[in-house]
Amino acid sequence: MLNIPSQSFPAPSSQQRVASGGRSKVPLKQGRSLMDWIRLTKSGKDLTGLKGRLIEVTEEELKKHNKKGDCWICIRGFVYNVSPYMEYHPGGEDELMKAAGSDGTDLFDQVHRWVNYESMLKECLVGRMAVKPAVPKDYHEEKKVLNGMLPKSQVPDALAKEGPISPSYDWFQTDSLVTIVIYTKQKDVNLDSVIVDHQYDSFRAETIIKDYSYLIHIELSHAIQEDFSVRVVANVGKIEIVLKKKENTSWECLGHPLENHNSLIPKKDTGLYYRKCQLISKEDATHDTKLFCLMLPPSTHLQVPIGQHVYLKLSITGDFVSVSNPEGNFKISQFQELEDLFLLAAGTGFTPMVKILNYALTNISSLRKVKLMFFNKTEDDIIWRSQLEKLAFKDKRFDVEFVLSKPTSEWNGKKGNISPGLLSEFLKRSLDKSKVLICICGPAPFTEQGMRMLHDLNFSKDEIHGFTA
Repeated sequence: MLNIPSQSFPAPSSQQRVASGGRSKVPLKQGRSLMDWIRLTKSGKDLTGLKGRLIEVTEEELKKHNKKGDCWICIRGFVYNVSPYMEYHPGGEDELMKAAGSDGTDLFDQVHRWVNYESMLKECLVGRMAVKPAVPKDYHEEKKVLNGMLPKSQVPDALAKEGPISPSYDWFQTDSLVTIVIYTKQKDVNLDSVIVDHQYDSFRAETIIKDYSYLIHIELSHAIQEDFSVRVVANVGKIEIVLKKKENTSWECLGHPLENHNSLIPKKDTGLYYRKCQLISKEDATHDTKLFCLMLPPSTHLQVPIGQHVYLKLSITGDFVSVSNPEGNFKISQFQELEDLFLLAAGTGFTPMVKILNYALTNISSLRKVKLMFFNKTEDDIIWRSQLEKLAFKDKRFDVEFVLSKPTSEWNGKKGNISPGLLSEFLKRSLDKSKVLICICGPAPFTEQGMRMLHDLNFSKDEIHGFTA
């Protein structure tokens, strides 16, 4: 749900409105409208002067580019060549020149923070600012570094050779906001990759990068409000976490580092982190299966990625449930160019198939066929049977088959347990060499036995994903 403020936007007093005494727009030459700029950015013309290269820019280098025909500006750690944009800027060339050859973040925030500059100037991106680690002053500030860069000595040799490039972070502030920026140096980061928790004085932001976890863990120097926003700029691998100050005071520092702050370690070594969620409702899905609805704390950002799961811990009262960080090794890249998707589920092993079904049918354009074989004991055990049958009727690519091990005499469908015979009949490709993915989930004996059968049917390891706890 979108939270739309009741007052008009922009507010009447905002600098985003052109009013008497406010920021004036400069008349643009013909052929210099916003649409003209968009056409130019899509023309393939080299707008940076670097022929597609991205570079690290030192402060000395940035200062050299301070003329109208050669104007570089830094915004939140990224440097843009705005020379081609000069004649298209509604505020005029003089406004841009105020930040020529320097960091224009504060000026940008004062004038038009709401503008999506990354999208507007993405073809003008020169690179990011080169930063150097600060020399630690004492033991307590050992991990406090300039712009959040991780000193080389803190990166294990094996990680430096085999793992992703170590991320870095920086922070900025206005009178009312603090923005923490994480530079992941990856292009496949999304909102599912970021988990943020603020409990008491502890602020914790974990970013999942491939099979590694990058952690910012800080005792904030000042109080913040419960709610915050998280934004990901995927094309440059940047994450922005915007915190609201409780008091409009200037922070001298972001805070003090806590355990594992500014660390990049294998995900398997991180352990589970829990937060308390309120139980909003519970309803019967079947006679022995319940659907729980939980509400995350306002001070938490967490989205469970497709094919992953969380662990729950129940409190004695039952009003709250502790929910862990997402776990699992399913990779969304397995859907790339997928043509046939087969799902094998037993009982509550249907759970991960819900998001997989929704995502595949909505987003995978190459998909020809999706089939679900759902194993249960009786008809009463089938979770969401009517919804599955409606989906099969609505989307002709999807088909579902129910298999019962203890059916009544009235049952006309398939009977029995998972077997090579059932699978060989079910797992038929739409084309001889179509790209296939088979997902299987259920009780451990079902999953293990099923995976052995799939290998015996000559499906490769890359074509099978088993969901195991």
